[in-house]
Amino acid sequence: MEIRDVLAHNLRACRQARGLSQEELAHRADIDRTYVSALERSVYAASIDVVDRLARVLDVEVSDLLRRPSPD
Repeated sequence: MEIRDVLAHNLRACRQARGLSQEELAHRADIDRTYVSALERSVYAASIDVVDRLARVLDVEVSDLLRRPSPD
């Protein structure tokens, strides 16, 4: 799994677990909603600064957003 796909999967899962829409997450992280959508679809590679802002809003560690799933 590519790192963009890992971020996309974990970002969507964390956002949904907190009951946030893409729009609300984007607003809180001060980024565009379409950018959140693109990240969740693996279209863009996020800068480390954006990953940090998203992690802070989602109240998770940056490493949680970049952790590859265990190979079960």
